Amino acid sequence: MISTGTCGVLVPIAENRFLVPVKALRDEGTSYHYVAPSRYIDIDPKMLRLIEKTLLAQGLAYQEVITWSTDGFYRKTKEKVAYRQEEGCSVVEMECSALAAVAQLRGILWGQLLFTADTLADVEVYDQRNWGADSFSFALHLCLEVLNTLEKDGKATDF
Repeated sequence: MISTGTCGVLVPIAENRFLVPVKALRDEGTSYHYVAPSRYIDIDPKMLRLIEKTLLAQGLAYQEVITWSTDGFYRKTKEKVAYRQEEGCSVVEMECSALAAVAQLRGILWGQLLFTADTLADVEVYDQRNWGADSFSFALHLCLEVLNTLEKDGKATDF
C-alpha cells in the first residue's frame, strides 16, 4: 500500500519536489492507539527501497526526509517549527505516522511519497506557492508505478 500527498517544508526545499519519508516524528493522537509509544516511527525499509527504485527508474531526483506528523494544524508556532527543525525534521504533514502505525499493526507493506506544497522554512518571509498543484497527477502516476513494480517483481523482499 502506498499513499501520496502534500507536505509543508521546514527547510528550504523547492515546490513540487518529491520526498520519501524514512521516519515520522509522532505528534498526533492516532498512532498511539495502534503501536507502542515512541518518539518516532520508522517506515518499512522494503517499501522505501521500492519507492526509491521507482523514482530512479523514472529519472527523478528525490530526497529522503524525516517528517513531523501533527494533527495540530493551527499549533505550528514559530517556536515549535524551530524545535522540529533542530530535531532534524525537514517537512510537516498530518498522516504519515498514523498510517505507518496501522500498517505495522496489520503487517501491511506501506510507504509514502510526499511532494512539497507550502513552506514554513522561514516564518518571517511569505513564500507564494501554488500548494503543489503541479504534482498531484504525477504523484498518483508514480504511486501506480510503485505498485506495478511490486506486482511485476512478485514480492517486496526482492528490494
